[in-house]
Amino acid sequence: MENKTYLTIGETAVYLELPESYIMEKIREGKIRAVHDGREYLINKDQFQHHLEEIRKLREWEEIQRYEPIPESYDYKDED
Repeated sequence: MENKTYLTIGETAVYLELPESYIMEKIREGKIRAVHDGREYLINKDQFQHHLEEIRKLREWEEIQRYEPIPESYDYKDED
């Protein structure tokens, strides 16, 4: 995809890896800012930078956790 500032609903769905119906719902709720040009909604993709950065950080954290050894339970060697 070329580096455009404004995206359609379909392009935004691909960009955010979310369904188009979810994007439309968030536009109606006012959680995604968009303008309607008479034919379609246009969405400035810059508004998602914080969201995408947080997703990137979460994925990095999940990757680290995947290889983190499970700590031994403190009750494991407890003899009652």
